[in-house]
Amino acid sequence: LMMIISALVPNFLMGLILGAGVIGIMMLTSGFFRLLPELPKIFWRYPVSYIVYGSWGLKGAYKNDLIGLEFEPMMPGQPKLTGEYIITKMMGLSLNHSKWLDLSMIFVLLFAYRLIFFLVLKAKEAAAPYIRVAYTRFTIKRLERRASFRKTLAMSSMSKRHNQPPHPMAVQEGLNSPMPY
Repeated sequence: LMMIISALVPNFLMGLILGAGVIGIMMLTSGFFRLLPELPKIFWRYPVSYIVYGSWGLKGAYKNDLIGLEFEPMMPGQPKLTGEYIITKMMGLSLNHSKWLDLSMIFVLLFAYRLIFFLVLKAKEAAAPYIRVAYTRFTIKRLERRASFRKTLAMSSMSKRHNQPPHPMAVQEGLNSPMPY
């Protein structure tokens, strides 16, 4: 994802700033700070948490570490806590798919990010000549409005010899001083 950002921004500092913001959003929506069921469903939970590889990795790690384990209860006399109970009730995650699907989704997302990076580079490469032409036209129009860029001189007392081409060196051969205009 940072490669995509670096392909879109013009300099290193903007890439760092924008990349840190995107990585921060990815961390916030992956389940590190807030559980996935607690995220707002409209934007942050459904589209964003599914395109973040951290949420898939975290779900897979929870399943890998907790399924099959039993823990002592918090209060004596209560039944033991199972890893499945912790994942489904406390973490709010479903056990409908295995940890291997979570791992494969990480690889799919990494491949998709690489593909998007390649497409962004190709689009930027194809659009670069058109952007340069548009920028050049804009710059020339802006410069033509300046008095210093116009071909006519504002002062009439300027000498006419200013615009005359210099004499070629072949004409000046053998002379001690430059030719007068």
